[in-house]
Amino acid sequence: MAVPLPSLAAREAYLGAFHAALALIVHRSGRAPRTHNGVHAEFARIAREEGSVPREMVRFLSIAYEYKSEADYNVAQAAPIGPDIACRAIAHAEELLTLVALLVGTPPHDPAAP
Repeated sequence: MAVPLPSLAAREAYLGAFHAALALIVHRSGRAPRTHNGVHAEFARIAREEGSVPREMVRFLSIAYEYKSEADYNVAQAAPIGPDIACRAIAHAEELLTLVALLVGTPPHDPAAP
């Protein structure tokens, strides 16, 4: 009971989503941002330009970073990460992973193309 499993599950969900977003960025641009904030910003840019990534996924990546902070540094949040939050984080991460797999399997979108 001393191990904060929901916090760890939410953290791992974030990391899976983070690495999926990073893979999409590298696939599209050939370069990798150096920070979590850099990945968040570049992922948001791709979402905005291509219109292929729902805004909910962009928001999830930013929100889920807080789960990582909670698990890594025991940063106190307004509400502790419970099983319901962890389950939602896992579901969102799975959605993002599926979406990125589909996007990486397709050629990059050219916003200038008709």
